[in-house]
Amino acid sequence: MSDSVAAIDVRPADPLAVARDAFERHAWTEAFDAYGEADAAGQLAATDLEAFAVAAFFMARADTGVELKERAFKAWTAAGDQARAAVIALDLGREYAWTGKHSIAAGWQRRAERMLADVPEGYAHGWLAVSRAGIAMQAGDIAGALEQAETAVRIGQQATEPDLVATAMTSLGRLTMATGATTAGLQMIEDAAFSAVNGELSPVMTGTTYCNMIAACRDVTEYGRATEWTDLAERWCERSSVSGFPGVCRVHRAEIVALKGDWPRAEKELEQATTELAAYNAVPPMADGHYAIGEVRLHMGDLDGAEAALRLAHTLGRSPEPALSLIRLARGQRREAAAAIGAAVAATWDRTSLSRLLAAQVEIALANGSIDTARTAVESLAGLAGDAPSPARKAGLAVARGRVLLAEGDGPAARRELDAGITWWREVGAPYEVARARLVVADALTAQGDDAGADLERQAAQAEFERLGARLDLDTTARAIAAADARRAAPQQARMTFMFTDIVGSTQLASALGDATWSDLLRWHDDALRARFSRHGGTVVNTTGDGFFVAFRSAAPAVACAIDIQQALAERRRASGSPLSVRIGLHDAVATRQGDDYSGVGVHVAARVAALGEGGEIVATEATLVEAGAETTGPSRTVTVKGVEQPLVVASVSWADGRPAGDHQHSAA
Repeated sequence: MSDSVAAIDVRPADPLAVARDAFERHAWTEAFDAYGEADAAGQLAATDLEAFAVAAFFMARADTGVELKERAFKAWTAAGDQARAAVIALDLGREYAWTGKHSIAAGWQRRAERMLADVPEGYAHGWLAVSRAGIAMQAGDIAGALEQAETAVRIGQQATEPDLVATAMTSLGRLTMATGATTAGLQMIEDAAFSAVNGELSPVMTGTTYCNMIAACRDVTEYGRATEWTDLAERWCERSSVSGFPGVCRVHRAEIVALKGDWPRAEKELEQATTELAAYNAVPPMADGHYAIGEVRLHMGDLDGAEAALRLAHTLGRSPEPALSLIRLARGQRREAAAAIGAAVAATWDRTSLSRLLAAQVEIALANGSIDTARTAVESLAGLAGDAPSPARKAGLAVARGRVLLAEGDGPAARRELDAGITWWREVGAPYEVARARLVVADALTAQGDDAGADLERQAAQAEFERLGARLDLDTTARAIAAADARRAAPQQARMTFMFTDIVGSTQLASALGDATWSDLLRWHDDALRARFSRHGGTVVNTTGDGFFVAFRSAAPAVACAIDIQQALAERRRASGSPLSVRIGLHDAVATRQGDDYSGVGVHVAARVAALGEGGEIVATEATLVEAGAETTGPSRTVTVKGVEQPLVVASVSWADGRPAGDHQHSAA
């Protein structure tokens, strides 16, 4: 080998330089090992100890990270940097609070307070204000918390500290949302999150800010927005070789998966997330994960498994409500459920948490027959909707209102609210909530006498519950279907308004027009009348060849329907010269209902009344006219009909005044 060949430098690399380089590249394993080697050689300054703690965090070495922060605190104190030492003390307080060691956390908070008492205002005071805002929020002092958060934002901006500004803006945004200003609060948190997107924040703060953004979206049920930020956060995790934050993000992602109805997948992801988070001593998100597991198991009918998960969440500091009260309700413990949910509502100030509690309180109160409590809860829920309620919040409020209106006996209004709620839940993509609302719609239809419609809703709900695997709801639906079948099978007395329609001279018309033309005309007649029966809430009991036997819940819609029919027929005669003429008879009476059929003297009378009319006439009995408040074309007359001993008082209903049917319907109602 030539002497001119340069010698190769084989000196070992400086471990501290290697550690710092690996840290900048987010090579966490390499950084952790190299910092450990440099630490053994006594090379680490206070700044290096902080970086070593970050590497420990991303290596899921939470205990090591806390020890390193405590050493960094001592190093900064020894160096005379009271401000930096105080920031580390506040961070340690947060660490201990997350693990449930609140006494130690309070000690670190007090230490930071004392250290900063005589230090001129600077960035450390901003972190102190963030901590104070959190303490005030826990105590329910929203005004004080808002003041501290605003102070933290101001100091962070003056000191040009991106991490501090992002944290303070997130805190201020959450507090603002808690006051009901949802849009403004979300925008503040989103501004902080964009600092993470732009790479302005430290690795730990980037992940924390993403998670806070996702959690805020979840809390106000902005599920589409939450999905967007979850995807963005996961891409950042992959780019940055971060394995800690996916546990937090996975909880939120699984909650959205659960909303869409894939409960087995959601449960699996939540179990994985809580296992990951345990390695970080990340108690609050762990508690959220176990609570979400409880909700998923509740939906699947695993009450014991759900309660176990909720009790674990409670141990970790997360309220088990409202899911625990709903479990009690499912077990038939109605009074206990009502007491527990009532206590939770009274103790909760946060508007987003309170919304979830109030929705459950409505259901529990109605199960206990406490309509006043349910109505109060709905009114409170409406007041918490915020300035920009999400589709999920609109849906929850509408269904809650529908439940209460139904309990109060206002079936039509209940149906309108429930239909709106179902529309909103469909927009969210929440099949379980749609199916549950369908069951309430079925009850509303039953109350209005529309058993066929109620059956349709229950069957649709049953199919969805079966697909989802909602065992308890399947049992509830099966019982409701069986009860409806039994109720229809047994004869019942029902007061209804009966309508009979009949085409005048149908035999002669069929002969004169020919089979094809008559068939087309009859088809138009049937379609036109059925459409109007449906429009006015009538149920076709039977057909009579060239007419219909229809039942209405009361006289007003029956009269309105009859007017609507005659006006439609008159319009067709004017437009096309149609020879079709129909007579209609109406009678309000008590009859025997068995299944979908009606029988008795009242039905017989209604048929005889129809036979009294001429083409284009509506003949109604006196009681029917009085109840409907209908106008007549002349004085009433007394008639005797076959099969009825007592004479009947009847009159013809006025309809040929040129007004549209909608006007008649309105006046009749």
